[in-house]
Amino acid sequence: MNLFLGIFELVVVFSGVIIMDKLFGKWGLYTWMALAVVFANIQVTKQVDIASVSTALGNVMFASTYLATDILNEKYSDKASKNAVKIAAGALVAYIVFAQFTLAFVPNSYDAVNPGMQNIFAMSVRITAASGVMFVLSNWLDVILYQKIKEKTGGKHMWFRNNISTIVCNCAENFAFSVLAFIGTYPLLYCLEIAVAGSLIEMLIAFCDTPFLYLAKRTGRSGILIEDDNDTSKEEDKTTTEVAA
Repeated sequence: MNLFLGIFELVVVFSGVIIMDKLFGKWGLYTWMALAVVFANIQVTKQVDIASVSTALGNVMFASTYLATDILNEKYSDKASKNAVKIAAGALVAYIVFAQFTLAFVPNSYDAVNPGMQNIFAMSVRITAASGVMFVLSNWLDVILYQKIKEKTGGKHMWFRNNISTIVCNCAENFAFSVLAFIGTYPLLYCLEIAVAGSLIEMLIAFCDTPFLYLAKRTGRSGILIEDDNDTSKEEDKTTTEVAA
């Protein structure tokens, strides 16, 4: 059941990235980055078995941030990719702060959800801090590595730069996060098992996101439901020139 759910989640999540790009352009991808990093940090507290392998949830949501930055890098600019990482980092800090505010409030006698929130957010400072540091570093490295490979290959072989940058950065992030977040809470051997399993899953996910990157590239610059500030300014400049003439 978990295997089929994982496959279904992958299709839904990656399709969501494409839809956000299609409807809102780079602003949609910025929004996705912020949402994905928060939801991934909630999911990662849950331990599951997929195909008899123990791992933490959140792999697909985290992987979707690499797809989003690669789309931004490919269709917009490496600067747009770095802006997305900065926005996601800000969202992560906000999540940590407001999660602690949620725990700090004393529930009344009618409350029924505080025990659940205590379980979800109790580890959030440590897990989210480890996740946040590794998320920013790995995504920033992914943006740089993707751009470097793109320059070296003359803009060819998009599948190559997508998979290499994503796999290298994702696996490094996964190992570092698994140790920093869970050591002491779980045995070291189990932490390494999570890291290995997560890395294998991340490699598979990296291969699966390549068709979605090509699909996003074929659509060109999108954003049918939101105006780009740059495009608006160009229209304004054109109107001003026509009036002056």
